Amino acid sequence: MKYYLDENQRKSTRLRGYDYTQASAYFITICTHTRECLLGEVVNGEMRPNEYGNIANARWNEIPVHFSDVGTDSFVVMPNHIHGIIVLTDDCRGGVTPPNWVTTLDKTGTETVPLRKRTLGQIVAYFKYQTTKSINQIRSTPGVHVWQRNYYEHVIRNQTDLEEIREYIVNNPLKWDLDRENPNNVGARS
Repeated sequence: MKYYLDENQRKSTRLRGYDYTQASAYFITICTHTRECLLGEVVNGEMRPNEYGNIANARWNEIPVHFSDVGTDSFVVMPNHIHGIIVLTDDCRGGVTPPNWVTTLDKTGTETVPLRKRTLGQIVAYFKYQTTKSINQIRSTPGVHVWQRNYYEHVIRNQTDLEEIREYIVNNPLKWDLDRENPNNVGARS
């Protein structure tokens, strides 16, 4: 499976006609601006996030607090990208129930229930904005891009898909030496 966004890919990667406010689980990948290894390093197959990587991790964990109808699942910070699963639940979604396999995911939101449905794009934008603001505050670089303009998403269709993606996320640091996002892999993206 392709779990990344090509650098030159500017057309929409979204499914045409798909409602990204509906209850489901979504796998996302967000790359840093110019794929700079800004978030830490992988040493012996283990990701060691730096201060900026820790910010990304903290902001990810805040998503369900900010959006009461959103949960998060597996997540990993890599040197120049993140992978994670976002779950839009049925709370305040007109009684729409997600597939049974979605109910096995964690949801720990605590804020007041929003009056309208949030889109996956709004949730990703919130994450990107909050991490960018915090990182740029530390670097004293207001207005500097931290993340690539777009992001990759995949609608998780069933339990098998969910388990495969969880495994991919957990094992991502172990495969960093082969990762096409690793800048040491010359020509990996060609």
